[in-house]
Amino acid sequence: MKPLARFLALAGFAVALASCQMFTPPEVQESGFQPSDKPITVDNVGANNKLAELARAQHPRILATYGGEYSDPKLERMVAKVVGSLTVVSANPTQTYRITILNSPNVNAFALPGGYLYITRGLLALANDSAELAAVIAHEMGHVTANHGLQRQQLEAEEGLATKVVSDVLGDSPTAKAALIRGKLRLAQFSRNQELEADAIGIKSIGEAGYDPFAAGRFLQSMSAYTDFRSISGATDASLDFLATHPNTPQRIDLAQRHARQFGAPGVGTRDRDSFLAGIDGLLYGDTPEEGYVRGETFLHPGLGVSFTVPDGFIIDNSAAAVTATGPGDIAIRFDGVSIDKNRALTDYIRSGWVAGLVDSSVRQETINGNEAATAHAGAEGWQFDIAVIRAGGQVYRLLTAAPSASTSLDTIARSVSGSFRILSAAEKAALKPLRIRVVTVQPGQTMGSLSAQMVGVDRKLDLFRVLNALSPGAAVSAGDKVKIVTDK
Repeated sequence: MKPLARFLALAGFAVALASCQMFTPPEVQESGFQPSDKPITVDNVGANNKLAELARAQHPRILATYGGEYSDPKLERMVAKVVGSLTVVSANPTQTYRITILNSPNVNAFALPGGYLYITRGLLALANDSAELAAVIAHEMGHVTANHGLQRQQLEAEEGLATKVVSDVLGDSPTAKAALIRGKLRLAQFSRNQELEADAIGIKSIGEAGYDPFAAGRFLQSMSAYTDFRSISGATDASLDFLATHPNTPQRIDLAQRHARQFGAPGVGTRDRDSFLAGIDGLLYGDTPEEGYVRGETFLHPGLGVSFTVPDGFIIDNSAAAVTATGPGDIAIRFDGVSIDKNRALTDYIRSGWVAGLVDSSVRQETINGNEAATAHAGAEGWQFDIAVIRAGGQVYRLLTAAPSASTSLDTIARSVSGSFRILSAAEKAALKPLRIRVVTVQPGQTMGSLSAQMVGVDRKLDLFRVLNALSPGAAVSAGDKVKIVTDK
């Protein structure tokens, strides 16, 4: 197993994955995730719609996985305007839709049976006009119109049954393996066909609604650039992104452009760029205050009032469940919090059974930057682990570091990370502000370099500026253009 995956397994945590048409994450505590009282609603879902009932049951899990609902009346009005335009020309005008903006920096959109549609604020940050947003939403509407959710669910059920039969009857024989591979390829091909069908339905819809039909191909190209940027940046949560389940090939982009040409040459239709940019101006970008912030190699949480730093070369990935970091030599770090009785010794907690392969003699009581702490080592299946548990501000935090058994860097890195843990001052907490998308007008003499230099809290500023504004390396900006930057102002 990869080190981070093995490490997560050691600590007993699970990772939820997303899919485009059907979403079936693992069980979660649903008490804190109720369906929205004020979603963007084009129309009410039919009271007796069985598919809608199935989707409604999944809604809390969607919210749990994607950080809840993002509320911004200005943004919601802009999205509702786009959805309303598409509903009028939908291939199934009797279908009703419920749109939810998810409070997630991941770039994704997906649909559930019964007309439940979801888009993330991360996707809204990447799009550049209303036509691109319309293309994404119309694509997901296409899945609903074509009943892809039901088809996919039925096919997966059939494939699951076939897998069980093959395994029970043929065991591990080459014939069995070949049969299973054929089944998986059949399922993958079906999914690709669904995506292409949804593309065709979506592009037809946006063209008929008066939007630029070439927006679909443009956004697919932006997605490709975004994926390349993330892969270089080392982001690890790609399973929650659009392209994890939406194939993005040059052939698909070419096909989208061919569909668009049925409406005319490039330039046909409206982009409604100004309205879109006004809607996303001020949009939260990246991490939420509730999840803390990543600034370079440092994680800071204003609510908890704590911070720690990873070594150079490590990439931090912040999610609702935990903060993880990966670095050279297959070394991985995980930070999270746990609830422990204030009178319980941290050494006792480490020995309570949650650490696999614990070396009991390594458990030590310590003090880290004035905070009560305990450390220990563990080993299992080719990996060695360092555990640091710290009590600070009435809370208990865990810093867990994993490295291959042959690594000689574990102690140095683990001590560096745990030694950097500290409590933030009141002034430091007050100075921390979330990053936002700001739309600015290019002034005479400004360039992509000078504009990207204004961005704060992000790495590779020029590359990110190009990705966010769909600008090629050879492109330039002109005075009067409106562009997006990332800032905490």
